Amino acid sequence: MADKMWAGRFQETLNAEADDFNSSIRFDSKMVKQDIMGSIAHATMLYKTHILTEEEGLQIISGLQAVLADITSGALPVDPAAEDVHMFVEAELTKRLGNLGKKLHTGRSRNDQVAVDVRMYLRDEADEIKSLISDLITAVYKKAESCRGMVMPGYTHLQRAQPITFGHHLCAYCMMFIRDMGRLEDAVKRMNVCPLGSAALAGTTYPIDRALTAELLGFDGYTLNSLDGVSDRDFCVELGSALSLLMTHLSRFSEEVILWSSWEFKFVELSDAFTTGSSIMPQKKNPDMAELVRGKTGRVYGDLITLLTMLKGLPLAYNKDMQEDKEAIFDACDTVKQCLKVFAPMIDTMEALPDNMRKAAQKGFINATDLADYLVGKGLPFRSAYKISGSLVHYCIENNKVLETLTLDEYRQFSDLFEDDLYAAIDLNACVEKRNSPGGTGKESVTAELAYIKNYLEGTEG
Repeated sequence: MADKMWAGRFQETLNAEADDFNSSIRFDSKMVKQDIMGSIAHATMLYKTHILTEEEGLQIISGLQAVLADITSGALPVDPAAEDVHMFVEAELTKRLGNLGKKLHTGRSRNDQVAVDVRMYLRDEADEIKSLISDLITAVYKKAESCRGMVMPGYTHLQRAQPITFGHHLCAYCMMFIRDMGRLEDAVKRMNVCPLGSAALAGTTYPIDRALTAELLGFDGYTLNSLDGVSDRDFCVELGSALSLLMTHLSRFSEEVILWSSWEFKFVELSDAFTTGSSIMPQKKNPDMAELVRGKTGRVYGDLITLLTMLKGLPLAYNKDMQEDKEAIFDACDTVKQCLKVFAPMIDTMEALPDNMRKAAQKGFINATDLADYLVGKGLPFRSAYKISGSLVHYCIENNKVLETLTLDEYRQFSDLFEDDLYAAIDLNACVEKRNSPGGTGKESVTAELAYIKNYLEGTEG
């Protein structure tokens, strides 16, 4: 077992099981690029402030760049026996530069080094996730635009309620995903402050320039309290919360896709590329991708609960418990990226079946409210009109009819106020088109929704 860089205080070597238990290289090796970039910025600051000579600083920077190049090319694999990625990089640098490599750690601790690496890594992950969400919004927007006139039942309590368009329904998810983007952006704003210079917990005696380090690494500033700088993991929790809510929206969408693609609904047909078959039932076409997204939602929730539970009892400042932050938040990011990468093309290739949607709308009596509104327009109080409309629905069910197919004589058995114009009032297309209040399902409203989404997408692309 290699000597630990902290081994001077100890007379016995670390137990092998304890060493493996303590090690984080299995998962924090993901941050090797960020660790090296952070070290390059730190080395730059050290020679700019004359803590190291310029020659020493430049040699260290060159050595770090060479280590990163070798790792990137595969020439230098990350040693799984290393304690963590930070010690691995420093040990490799010292192997190449000798004692000069040991000077890199001047004025910093692993505590602030870890804190800056995690922030940089998650900042990059958030950018990638935002790009994937933008791809998903684009796919849903295009589908909504092409389906803006398809009449379908809108539901409450999973019961057919009122007529809407499929385009309007899809736009609702675009609005959710746009809010998810906003939450990620907000999380990154609070994440984007640099903890380097906090050292172990109390700052450092060296004349460091924290503003320079923060600027070199693209941070908006630096943390204002050294204890907070090394022990804060709010940014992990906040990002985990934003990702959990994103997964909530993906899961709700998945549930509807699963329902819509079933034989009981048959509102959509999923592409063969995003479904699987059965090992025993040859007729099956299973929406496995949507089901997996729905299932993986619980996994991301679990990651968030891990973070909250890990932090809830910790005194300031750093505690080893905080090593548990990485596996949880890294897993949440990886899971969300997996889901987004499969969800956008699944929606893009999904075929809408408008005839089935319309038939379901007709059989659901979802124009009953419009029938009541028709009577209100004739001067009848709404409660009286509501009762007549409900009685007509019951009559249709008893006689296996729908409201559109009843004769005028049948209508007049319930009220003398019914005239020939009632058929235009309860036509499904008319019912949809009348709902042009802002945010409604009418053509004008949906056109405005689509314009908003398009402008948003053009803004994100810019």
